Amino acid sequence: MELTVVRQARTAARRYPQLLDALLGCALVSPIVLAATAAAPHHPRPSVATTGVFAVVLAFLAVAGRRLWPLPILVVTGVAALGYIVVTRVQQPVLVMALVVLTYTVAARTDRRTTWLAAGTLAVSLCTAGLLLTASSWWGPNIIGVLASLGMAASIGDATRSRRAYVVEVEERARRAERSREEEVHRRVVEERMRIARELHDVVSHHIAVINVQAGAAGHVLDRQPQAARSALEHIRRASDTVLRELSSVVAVLRQADDLDLSTEPVRGLARLPELLDALHAAGLTIEHRQHGDARNLPAVVDLAAYRIVQEALTNAHKHGTGTARLRIAYLAENIHIEISNPVASTGPGAGIGYGIVGMRERAATAGGTLTTEAAQGRFVLRAALPAPAEVRSP
Repeated sequence: MELTVVRQARTAARRYPQLLDALLGCALVSPIVLAATAAAPHHPRPSVATTGVFAVVLAFLAVAGRRLWPLPILVVTGVAALGYIVVTRVQQPVLVMALVVLTYTVAARTDRRTTWLAAGTLAVSLCTAGLLLTASSWWGPNIIGVLASLGMAASIGDATRSRRAYVVEVEERARRAERSREEEVHRRVVEERMRIARELHDVVSHHIAVINVQAGAAGHVLDRQPQAARSALEHIRRASDTVLRELSSVVAVLRQADDLDLSTEPVRGLARLPELLDALHAAGLTIEHRQHGDARNLPAVVDLAAYRIVQEALTNAHKHGTGTARLRIAYLAENIHIEISNPVASTGPGAGIGYGIVGMRERAATAGGTLTTEAAQGRFVLRAALPAPAEVRSP
């Protein structure tokens, strides 16, 4: 219950700050008003009574409006306190208390230099006037009380301002960190979409090309060579079964969004190269394959990138080429080189431009390698270099 009341009071204070300041002003001047009422039978001098009323009203207005113009109100109230000492030869406590509240407000809302300059000037002025015009001494309670009150108000206000600035900075850092996390999540989502798009392109384009060629061959020989048509249909069945399995693996990855530790890369690599060459040979593509150096285990990213580059390049050679394709794979000490070339009908400016080439370049870059293409003298040549130090072993 107490915590609820405190929260409600804080909420009301934030919502109605001027009302809170007016209540604080009333609390500040109430003791002086009560004391003046109790002393009314003694009939003080009119000048003293008038200045007393003026001090009470000024103190109330200063505290009630302290958030509007803190520094100007502090200056006006300080001048009024000095004037009160000059006229009455007495230091008015209600004005001193109002100055303490105003000093805290200035310290909490301005910078440190302004705070201590204003507080120091005010303290020196009040203490000098008190020493010269009243019966106070250097060690009197009035002088020590003014110095201590104003110094404490300035210190507390400065600490409050520093704490508020620290809280604002922490909140801003938290907001920036949240934005950075959202941007990182968005970037990862985009990268994952691109990766899945490349996988789908590699899987679908290759196998659909094989199915298309075999379907055309089956339709051509269906009446004259049923056995050849049956063989072509068997290739179509195997290719469609393969593409369905790979599509199912990609869809399964998409359904496992909560399992972040699960590997999302399909298991593919140059170990499956013979199967790929057989499928393309069955589709009608003649391939000259040569390997330099001993095959070895490659890092998973490099192995997958190498396989997909070979698959996409040979599929393009089958779709756009006009003769025998050549595949060269060289296992060197620090990397693996891949070169695929095939004759093409056109080597103009548009040759070698398409999503397939872009996807292969992205795959090579992801693995830390490079990929270049060249179309000249009736041939299209693709070269890829992927880092694969001999001492690296796949997990």
